[in-house]
Amino acid sequence: MENCIFCKIAAGEIPSNKAYEDDCILAFHDIEPQAPVHVVVIPKKHVAGSMNEINGENAEVVAHIFRCIPEIAKSLGLNGGYRVVCNCGADAGQTVQHLHFHILGGKTLGAMA
Repeated sequence: MENCIFCKIAAGEIPSNKAYEDDCILAFHDIEPQAPVHVVVIPKKHVAGSMNEINGENAEVVAHIFRCIPEIAKSLGLNGGYRVVCNCGADAGQTVQHLHFHILGGKTLGAMA
């Protein structure tokens, strides 16, 4: 997608601090971290919107992301636990319309509101 910041990061047009990369997905450190460790995991191919757009055509990459998250978390030293968050829509705080997941950890995380 032409104006998608995550597509530009995946294409290498915008630099990122990579935490993990393979043929299908990219994980990079968030530039505005909400925890000591805050990594964003995206499919390299644009999946518009949020979890509401997961379907038969893109479910495989989502499954791949969730198979990789434990490996990514381990490589980040998140041995005591971590949180995976997917903001879905404006009311949830989603600001980029490209399906993505946040891995948060590095401290004891408080209860969610």
